[in-house]
Amino acid sequence: MQSEKKTEISTHYDLPKAYEFREVEQRWYAFWEEHKTFGATMEEGRDSFSIVIPPPNVTGVLHIGHALNNTLQDILVRYHRMKGDNTLWVPGTDHAGIATQNVVERQLATENKTRHDLGRDKFIERVWAWRAEKGGTIINQLKRVGASCDWDRERFTMDEGLSRAVREVFVRLYHEGLIYKGDYIVNWCPRCHTALADDEVEHAPTDGKLYHIRYPFADSSGHVVVATTRPETMLGDTGVAVHPEDERYRGLQDIGIRLPLTDRVIPVVLDHHVQREFGTGALKVTPAHDRDDYEIGLRHDLDRLKVMDDKGVMNENAGTYAGLDRFECRKRIVADLEEQGFLEKIEPYQHAVGKCYRCKTVVEPTTSKQWFVSVRPLADKAVDAVREGRIRIYPSTWYKTFYSWMDNIRDWCISRQIWWGHRIPAWTCGGCGGFVVAVDDPEKCDKCGSTDLTREGDVLDTWFSSALWPFSTLGWPDQTKELATFYPTSVLITSFDILFFWVARMMMMGLHFMDEVPFRDVYLHALVRDKYGKKMSKSTGNVVDPLDMIEKYGTDAFRFTLTAFAAQGREIKMDEDRIEGYRHFINKLWNAARFAQMHIKDCDPSITDVTQKTAALAVAHRWILSRMDATVRDVVAALENYNFNDIAASIYRFTWHEFCDWYLEWIKSDLYGDDETARDQARSVMLRVLETILKLLHPVTPFVTEEIWSVLPGDRSTIMREPFPEADDTLRDPEAVAVMDLVMGVISGVRTIRSEADVHPTRKVETVLLCPDPGKRDLLASFEGSIRAMTRSEKLTITESGSVPDDAGHMLFQDIEIVVPLRGLIDAEAELAKLDRDLVKLEKELRRVEGKLGNEKFLSNAPETIVAGERIKRDGIRVRIDKNRESAARLRKLL
Repeated sequence: MQSEKKTEISTHYDLPKAYEFREVEQRWYAFWEEHKTFGATMEEGRDSFSIVIPPPNVTGVLHIGHALNNTLQDILVRYHRMKGDNTLWVPGTDHAGIATQNVVERQLATENKTRHDLGRDKFIERVWAWRAEKGGTIINQLKRVGASCDWDRERFTMDEGLSRAVREVFVRLYHEGLIYKGDYIVNWCPRCHTALADDEVEHAPTDGKLYHIRYPFADSSGHVVVATTRPETMLGDTGVAVHPEDERYRGLQDIGIRLPLTDRVIPVVLDHHVQREFGTGALKVTPAHDRDDYEIGLRHDLDRLKVMDDKGVMNENAGTYAGLDRFECRKRIVADLEEQGFLEKIEPYQHAVGKCYRCKTVVEPTTSKQWFVSVRPLADKAVDAVREGRIRIYPSTWYKTFYSWMDNIRDWCISRQIWWGHRIPAWTCGGCGGFVVAVDDPEKCDKCGSTDLTREGDVLDTWFSSALWPFSTLGWPDQTKELATFYPTSVLITSFDILFFWVARMMMMGLHFMDEVPFRDVYLHALVRDKYGKKMSKSTGNVVDPLDMIEKYGTDAFRFTLTAFAAQGREIKMDEDRIEGYRHFINKLWNAARFAQMHIKDCDPSITDVTQKTAALAVAHRWILSRMDATVRDVVAALENYNFNDIAASIYRFTWHEFCDWYLEWIKSDLYGDDETARDQARSVMLRVLETILKLLHPVTPFVTEEIWSVLPGDRSTIMREPFPEADDTLRDPEAVAVMDLVMGVISGVRTIRSEADVHPTRKVETVLLCPDPGKRDLLASFEGSIRAMTRSEKLTITESGSVPDDAGHMLFQDIEIVVPLRGLIDAEAELAKLDRDLVKLEKELRRVEGKLGNEKFLSNAPETIVAGERIKRDGIRVRIDKNRESAARLRKLL
């Protein structure tokens, strides 16, 4: 049992007819915050469960991915809190260096200012002011989703504690030889004016051109053709590479190449990197502007000639092209090559173009002095932890991708040429030229004693501070109680697209500095797409705004939808119709609770004690308790294994179909009857099952469950602190389940026949059950009253065998033939006429839709989402036509 101080919440009012979710959500969230119900506990002798929130950018607003991610986290947190674990969910935001600086720079632009007009210190003050004013937006929106984070522990990646941790990590890694500064080829964003790590560059197939250029031999005895997609970079060529065994170019290294459009002669180098079979087998080498060329240049000691500046403008090394934008320069270069006879041909060519993940500007590889983390020693530890099972990845399909990326990992460029972020704690000594790297600002050089120290102007990559998130948020480098209680964290839930941006780096840092994994499990959820499987984008107009959905359908319905869709390894196709459907589920629960409240509001909650003696209960009660126990087992297993969609499916099936549709209908005769014992049994079981449903549902739908819980009999604390249901072997009753399955199967069969024949709900029917098994006949006979009542049968005949009239509806359940004579129950001619009219309309609509789908112009010009919608419409009409014809065939038998 849990020992927290109970907070009285019982209200004892009659639930209104309609569930007014807006008022309920606002009231309960305010209550939870006021009473600190989300606060973590750190009690001895309890298991611990902890999650650190993937910190959203401080610039962010809630999108569908945030809603999914935080709903799944909240489900686990609420579950473990109810289990009685020491539970902590750490919230926070990321300072988002480039993104935040861009926001504030745009703000300055409206004032006709730049950051340089303010200077670094004033600009940083301006960003902090912006953060104070706007930075809480995403946090408030997370609260709308129902996130039960411990808000008193909210962190920011640039708060004082985390800043201290960042400096400590940088300094330690530097002195361990794992951080260094050096010349290297980096991804450069000319718009953001900063280097980007490899995983901050987005590559997408792009239609471009491949330019084939003649490079003449230095002695004018011939030429070699090279191909490039970036002809402007040829001005930085410092060599041509060929394969050492390529006979076509034997002796060419003694001659050299005259670079077109320049007066330079560049060497020919022999390198095994060159693919002889590709093109002409000759490769232009631009060490300052291509990663592979950079490596070739290192091997052959080629010059690195930069021909662009940091803005993507050609510099003085570009000669007559200096001052041109790189893309304008490309046009000029191509025109000049063609005019001077150097252009062999131009071909269409699709290739992957890298763009900045923030501003989408085409990235320019260039050489630059940057700070790097030597990641191989850190990566090896992370790979070992995963291979040894100390970190498990869900779904398991991601293991192969993880290993492949880690095996090919490059050193991590961690310096960024912006102002907003963690400034690198390194100083250059004017006396000896060495570096001073220290946690605290130094007063003098520790090598020569000079006080002439100049601090690095660059800041650290945002992901550097995020990589420390699991332990820095718990107080590291201090050895806090939180760190001892909650590290390693239990699970990380995040989107698969930041597996390498963030997840792998947290593994590296956690293992290196804590000598322990940062989390036991990693659950990677899919991206949320539109209902046709298309990526959501503003330009397409298919974005689902979570706040709009919450406002329209309520948080609980939205959360339940996200949970139902979250199957491991499957993309999530968000359909608003499904959200509306699950709102009906919330309403179904509400109406069931209203029905139950009418019968139990004056009861002592101890009436549920009677359910401990199941043998004395009627079979329907034993059945629902057994099915409840099975549902508890299914839900707990799904929670423990991150099968979120199974959580929703199990609860939905039990609540709607078994509790509401069957059990509540079944016990009405007891609740309204004169048998006091039967009535008390029904009330006690109904209350216990309803309480269990609310507890099972609470992690997924917290608001409606808290509201209903508060009006149930007795003095109640928040459902959030109630013990989560556990499996109970005493409730398992396969005999009762078998009996009820048989009886309900027969009842369902009669109902299906009535429905398919369109028998009016108030019309009484006669039902015949042809049952060869004498045991089943006796069993069904004992339920004659219930079967007749629930099928509206004025007569029920149960016999061993018999014939089935042509004008009867019939179906088979197990070995029982269910027969319902239909003659006289419906006006067959009128129903046939109606079906014929409907068929004409359906066939006309089908011809119209098929005409559109057969129109090549429509297929070529219409958005894919529209075309997909028409195909779904066509398939639906075909199903309706088939059902129409089946119904007509049955009716003709009655004529």
